[in-house]
Amino acid sequence: MVKDISFMSPLVEEMTEWRHRFHSNPEIGYEEVLTSNFVAEKLESWGIEVHRGLGKTGLVGVLRGRPGNASIGLRADMDALAMHEMNEFPHRSQIHGRFHGCGHDGHTTMLLGAAKQLSSTKNFAGTVYFIFQPAEEGLAGAKAMIDDGLFEKFSCDAVYGIHNDPSLELGLVNIRAGTMLAASDHFKVTIRGKGCHGGQPHLGIDPIPVAAHVVTVLQTLIGRQTDPLDTVVVSIGEIHGGSAPNVIPDTVELRGTIRTLTEAMRAKVETLFKQGVENTVAAQGATAEIEYQRAYPATVNSATEAAFASEVVTRLLGEKALLRNEPSWTASEDFAYMLQRRPGAYAFFGQRTDDNVASGMPLHNPRYDFNDRLLPYGASFFVELVEKALQ
Repeated sequence: MVKDISFMSPLVEEMTEWRHRFHSNPEIGYEEVLTSNFVAEKLESWGIEVHRGLGKTGLVGVLRGRPGNASIGLRADMDALAMHEMNEFPHRSQIHGRFHGCGHDGHTTMLLGAAKQLSSTKNFAGTVYFIFQPAEEGLAGAKAMIDDGLFEKFSCDAVYGIHNDPSLELGLVNIRAGTMLAASDHFKVTIRGKGCHGGQPHLGIDPIPVAAHVVTVLQTLIGRQTDPLDTVVVSIGEIHGGSAPNVIPDTVELRGTIRTLTEAMRAKVETLFKQGVENTVAAQGATAEIEYQRAYPATVNSATEAAFASEVVTRLLGEKALLRNEPSWTASEDFAYMLQRRPGAYAFFGQRTDDNVASGMPLHNPRYDFNDRLLPYGASFFVELVEKALQ
């Protein structure tokens, strides 16, 4: 039997107001002062114990229900993106170059709504930890909270997180056991040649054609040196070199990202990458300096917790709402660090509706917006996770 999520209806208007407040006042990673202050004030007003200063601007709310030893962690990210919003609605960003273009304003709101509901009912036995995390967008706020003792101070038998998905219709949820999101690594390659006059290339070593060969070789890594059934993405997003049309420069710089779904493939591609660059550059008389940074690991759901989260979804929304076998995304998420330390699951909640164009815009698009109609879905999912896990 599908459970009616209308129990969240009395909070929808208030949650919408919170979400618009967050959206209008976006803060990027480790600068979420106004956001975390607002969250802390709300939690404390509902009698929830608040602990601040984890990962600089992160905080944890602690709510205890009936006596019990079990515990559960629920996580939401709070940070915005350093980009300009192009929407014109009243709650658009009021800060130029700051924009909630990934929906973290909605994630924070849904967890806050769940906290208010659970604090009023306390229909569970044990402890809930509401984890409001900073700096997901490339700055590893989850790792910062962990390094500050997140799981030593708040044990969490399991931890759960959600993200909106503009590619899915509202009411659909994507959960699977195993890898949900890819590992993300970044590189910078500085190719050093020998500058000279553009009309006398034989007197120097031109790093520009060397860089062109490197680009081709890096794409060959995928096509000919990795199993076609293993997902690998190598993307070069920046090429910098030269200052005049008749001058061969000394250096060219390449920057990009690599995405993989398994640790074995991650290690293999790093080795192939470095060999490919070094050999290609050396064959043409140039040299290369390689900076290779391992960033977020893959986001991997544990089987038991993924099954449990799936059961909660079908209980709330029905069997047809659950997508169990969607392919992994090659985006990345620092919730992966939490899943390395605790069993848990990460889910994508569809938000696209025909009457809201912005709800179907891709994440990080300047005309994207979180769909407020998703708020009761995510909040009720968090509530049901708690009440079922801590019966």
